[in-house]
Amino acid sequence: MKKAERYKAVIDYFITHTPFAETELHYNNPFELLVAVILSAQCTDKRVNMVTPALFQAFPNPQKMADSDVDTIFSYIRSISYPNNKAKHLLGMAQMLLQDFEGKVPASIESLIKLPGVGRKTANVIVSVVFNQAAMAVDTHVFRVSARLGLTTNAKTPLATETQLVKNIPSEYIAVAHHWLILHGRYTCTARNPKCGECGLKEWCKAGAKIGS
Repeated sequence: MKKAERYKAVIDYFITHTPFAETELHYNNPFELLVAVILSAQCTDKRVNMVTPALFQAFPNPQKMADSDVDTIFSYIRSISYPNNKAKHLLGMAQMLLQDFEGKVPASIESLIKLPGVGRKTANVIVSVVFNQAAMAVDTHVFRVSARLGLTTNAKTPLATETQLVKNIPSEYIAVAHHWLILHGRYTCTARNPKCGECGLKEWCKAGAKIGS
């Protein structure tokens, strides 16, 4: 099967079976999503969603968070992975939003990655979800599923995966494809014991026969 045929088959499958896909993080505005995505690094969305209601109530905007301190922020996120570093990142992020971006979440990857705690993956999530840009955030699920399906070839890094996916997925589907691949990896094409027997993509999956059935 040619790569173009594989991409078309996979995209057509998701359009039919998962036409609407979005982040499982809970948020009400761009600032809250930025906070949630920073917290989600090496942590489950479920755990983040347990912590953020109280955090958002205490810090509903960048000004409130910037006026706080690391210890106070830490007290709200202590159950999150790497809470010390993330508390520092959140404080620094809020302060930079006020100092450099008039308290608003910027709409470009170049500006976002200047913020403490924001790498390329987080920036891609923000610009795709909030600003509807054709950006592909690559997390562990996207990296794994793309390789198994054969959408990527010899992609050794998240950036290589991102580059190949963006090149081959029509721009109008790139933002939602990020969620398609994440959800598929989270619930079906899991890292351990993937559920190949119930996977609707096994017909086009390059690794399915090797992994199991």
